[in-house]
Amino acid sequence: MAGDTEAAPAPNPLRWKALIGLALVQFIVFLDATNVNVALPSIQRDLDLSQSELTWVVNAYLIAAGGLLLLGGRLGDLIGRRRVFTAGAALLAVSSLTAALSTSSAMLIGSRFAQGIGEALAAPTALSMVALLFTDERERTKALGIWGGLAGLGAASGVLLSGVLTDLAGWHWIFYIGVPPCVISLVMTLKLVPETKGTAESGGRRASWLSAVLLTGGMIAVVHGLLNGITHPWSSGAVLVSLIGGLVALAVFTVVQLRSENPLIPLGFFTSRTRLTGYAGQAFMAVSTSVMFFLVVLYMQQTANYSPLESGLAWLPYTVLFAPGLVLSTRLMPVLGSRLLLSMGLFVIGVGIFLFSLLGPDADFVTGLLPGMALAAFGSGLAAPALQLSALDGVSPENAGLGSGVLTSLQQISQSVGLSVIMTIGLSHAHALQVSGTGAAKAAEQGRSLSFVIAGVVLAVGAVVCYLIANRTIRPAGADGDAAVPLTA
Repeated sequence: MAGDTEAAPAPNPLRWKALIGLALVQFIVFLDATNVNVALPSIQRDLDLSQSELTWVVNAYLIAAGGLLLLGGRLGDLIGRRRVFTAGAALLAVSSLTAALSTSSAMLIGSRFAQGIGEALAAPTALSMVALLFTDERERTKALGIWGGLAGLGAASGVLLSGVLTDLAGWHWIFYIGVPPCVISLVMTLKLVPETKGTAESGGRRASWLSAVLLTGGMIAVVHGLLNGITHPWSSGAVLVSLIGGLVALAVFTVVQLRSENPLIPLGFFTSRTRLTGYAGQAFMAVSTSVMFFLVVLYMQQTANYSPLESGLAWLPYTVLFAPGLVLSTRLMPVLGSRLLLSMGLFVIGVGIFLFSLLGPDADFVTGLLPGMALAAFGSGLAAPALQLSALDGVSPENAGLGSGVLTSLQQISQSVGLSVIMTIGLSHAHALQVSGTGAAKAAEQGRSLSFVIAGVVLAVGAVVCYLIANRTIRPAGADGDAAVPLTA
């Protein structure tokens, strides 16, 4: 044991300050993912956007981020994580500023696309640097708990701040607020975080352009096809051409990786069941929470007649109630382990989302919205540290960017899938009810309710699936010194 302790690398004395700098961009990334929703009507009126152009204000960001995240993480491994991160943070700052100054649809949509590219470069490399900065399991649990907490806080704060700023200062400020944190994060990272990348033997050479083009093009095409499924039939050419083309490109990419001596993404990386548990948890969580944020915002403004300011402030309890789940999760991790806490967290979120299905047109905030919001927030805090620890378990310094790239890419793509598929089912149900003679308002209410029920069931299934996939639970060293407990005994 003594020899192992001496061989362990000394922890970076600036690691906690570095975490603050890196986490600022994490907060802004998740803020950008949700802060546009409440402001969309104001943006549409101010810039005179068509419905198609308005859709692309959201889709441009998702397509760029979802298509490039894996490549961004891998580039960090190959050419330097700090270098790629600072490029992404700088692009996020500049594109947030140009989005705020936009005077046309082209300028705003282009800025949103650039924001997505900035996320694809910054998010996976930031998470990989956090994983490498904290070598002690107990410290890593706390660090990833903070990281996951800021992700949830950023997502909820995006909706909250969007309503407040849109009402009080104008929609431009939802983009202005992202500039200072990105600049501060860039400066802190350059000062506090050392450059790291993989060794030459395990992938230090530049990836082939063919692999990069196939992966990026395939991911963008698949995400584009899924997003088209929101506004087009799934059997239409707009959906099928993108999906099939993207899947073919990814299939060719897989063949190239199998035959390459220096693959862009080593496929053996995906054989760890512990990491697969984290990836599955991320997918199930993103699928359902994307539907929750989208539908609850619509309910507040279209059914409950909240103003943008009231809609934003209504999310304040979510941002507050996330913290107790996060604190409890980090404290219970050495006792219960990641496997049980992840499943418990997903199940609690599912119950909260299911409660939203009971909302009627006359529901008040305290008895209608707050119970589901409280459970969803607490469950998200409970699941976040376990999810992050599982997804990054055993990731080597050479593949840290790949590991975090897979996780963040799954989050974006799963959001697209969840919103596309579940919303399509809900809208189809509402349309069928209208055809059968049900009033439009009642049909819309039942379609929304069905969407919430599906999202809740998805998380309940996810809780069971994640528990069954795991063959190992992570328990950061406690009093007994055990770091992890296998489940195959």
